[in-house]
Amino acid sequence: MRESLEHLNELWDWGQWLFTQECRFLRGVEKLEDLPEFFLPEVAFAGRSNVGKSSLINSLTGRLTLARTSNTPGRTQQLNFFSLDERLILVDMPGYGYAEAPKTLVARWQKLIKQYLKGRPTLHRVFLLIDSRHGLKENDLEMMKMLDEAAMSYQVVLTKADKIKPTAATKVHGETLETLQKHPAAHPHVILTSSNSKTGIDHLKAEICLFANR
Repeated sequence: MRESLEHLNELWDWGQWLFTQECRFLRGVEKLEDLPEFFLPEVAFAGRSNVGKSSLINSLTGRLTLARTSNTPGRTQQLNFFSLDERLILVDMPGYGYAEAPKTLVARWQKLIKQYLKGRPTLHRVFLLIDSRHGLKENDLEMMKMLDEAAMSYQVVLTKADKIKPTAATKVHGETLETLQKHPAAHPHVILTSSNSKTGIDHLKAEICLFANR
């Protein structure tokens, strides 16, 4: 037990340190053939267009404008790659579920995402962001099915926890865990977060740093 606690504390401290290091934008990719040949491990962030992906990435790295945020859903229209201390690549994926985006654009995003998930050996985990106010929606379940079929490990991160009551947060957390039991590629633990109040941010850092080069 003591060794386990020491390991958790070490992991926690490592995550705090890592996310104070330089994080820089590398490139945005709209076509599969333009994917960079990275040799660093990667983790990606996926979610609905208004789930708060960019805000979460900025909160993790402590940089207000690293990932672009907007009141207009669908702002991220490509795979955006960021290098964290030359140890880990963070990937901001195009948001899905934005009904007002042109169908041809949505189809192109979906194709890019599918190809990326199935053909990226350096990708170790996808963090699937779900708005805690709404829980899992139909297009979230479709994304989970895609990840299951690609045999890509993913972990659900509930966002915007500051915007709901604790009892509601507990309820959506439990419901999400129950659903995940039916999905083979899903990580069994769900992280509740808020970019505003910083709830769960340190926990998420510790999870992410598992994949970084030391």
